[in-house]
Amino acid sequence: MSIAQNRKAFHDYFIEERYEAGIALEGWEVKAIRAGRAQLADAYVLIKGEELWLIGGNITPLATVSTHYVPDPGRTRKLLLHAEEIRRLIGKVQQRGYALIPLDLHFSKGRIKLEMGLARGKLKHDKRAAEREKQWQRDKQKLLRSR
Repeated sequence: MSIAQNRKAFHDYFIEERYEAGIALEGWEVKAIRAGRAQLADAYVLIKGEELWLIGGNITPLATVSTHYVPDPGRTRKLLLHAEEIRRLIGKVQQRGYALIPLDLHFSKGRIKLEMGLARGKLKHDKRAAEREKQWQRDKQKLLRSR
């Protein structure tokens, strides 16, 4: 079940591979995510040393968070993957033009997971071509329905 999606990622990038990672969250964040208060619109994944970090993901706290604790909605969150997967991703990201982009926040077996994609940036003419293709598919469906 999907919680939050990054629709802008498919417009701005070619997604070549997908990976699923766990996220190190605090208790208030889990409650807020279950209430649907997460956003991935401007988020990205950064590699620091041998670790992956989610930066820019926004989780708005609920009003019922403790009175003595001040939550940080945009804090950096650690992503959890096997060491071998992280090393493989680091090797691929160091190639020219690749980035790790968060695509989807979802539940998997009761746990909150982040689906991220190994992505290559689209140029302006690529975006225009993709838009033309989508429009052609829509027009084709209309023609087929009208018969």
